[in-house]
Amino acid sequence: MLLRFVNSQDVAPSSRRTYLRSVKQFFRWVQEKGLQLDQLTRVDVLRYREDLLSQGMSSLTVSGYLTSVRRFYAWAEAEKLYPNIGRDVKGPKRKQQFRKQPLSTEKAKELLSSVPVEVVEQPLDHGDPEKVLPYQDPQALRDRAIVHLLLRTGLRTVEVVRANVEDVTYKGSTRVLLVHGKGRSEKDQFVILTDKAYQPVADYLATRGKVKDGEPLFTSSSNNNRGGRLTTRTVSGIAKDHLRRVGLDSREYTAHSLRHTTAVTIMRAGGSIEDTQHVLRHSSPATTQIYTATIKEELRLRNSTESLLDAAFA
Repeated sequence: MLLRFVNSQDVAPSSRRTYLRSVKQFFRWVQEKGLQLDQLTRVDVLRYREDLLSQGMSSLTVSGYLTSVRRFYAWAEAEKLYPNIGRDVKGPKRKQQFRKQPLSTEKAKELLSSVPVEVVEQPLDHGDPEKVLPYQDPQALRDRAIVHLLLRTGLRTVEVVRANVEDVTYKGSTRVLLVHGKGRSEKDQFVILTDKAYQPVADYLATRGKVKDGEPLFTSSSNNNRGGRLTTRTVSGIAKDHLRRVGLDSREYTAHSLRHTTAVTIMRAGGSIEDTQHVLRHSSPATTQIYTATIKEELRLRNSTESLLDAAFA
């Protein structure tokens, strides 16, 4: 039944896997509670929502699980299997703000210059034992290029993973990186690669020799996946490692903080919501609007109204 359900959904394969996993979890909960599928009601779905929240899951995660359950029961009703007990069950309310903190301009600059490239141990030129050849660690160059892309273009980690060598191209005379965006089936978006964003990528690719179209833009250096495509977990780890190097080691600072920083920096520099939307490739300006909360908070902290009270009461 579950396979019939997921195969009927007109979504990407990754979304089908998510639906399957999420509905299976709901069925396990039903079994643990000693309930019967054909006797469930809307109240049980509401109980499930509260149980997930009580386990410490975020409202965003719980909403994702409920989306799968609602889809399943909409399908089940159409197939005349079960009534749609998930109809109109809402996800938990959540604040429209980012839990991940953006970097200050000073910390962003420090991050961009923190990625080491030169290594101390350099191979000798065997033709002349006294001569030392310059050597740059390919992995360090790769990580440097990734950090620059995340911060200078606002790419998501999955977009870095999906990028291929041939995606670095031109539109007219402008160098761009074609992007396979979140929830999209084609590389129909792009970010502009300024010289400062592109040069670290070029430095890294030079260490790989002749590269071919179809190869990942960034490859793994691990023993069990050498030359293969990176994972989002690896890219997130690279970002987190370099955030630690500049003293940002709390949970609020992750790879997404770099995308958040891209948005906020554009606005700090006078860019509009529309400008920011174009860079982040949001389909709706309402999504981009969320980032303005950071700007408003910064203004609030800089221009404290409470200080007027101190002056009045002096």
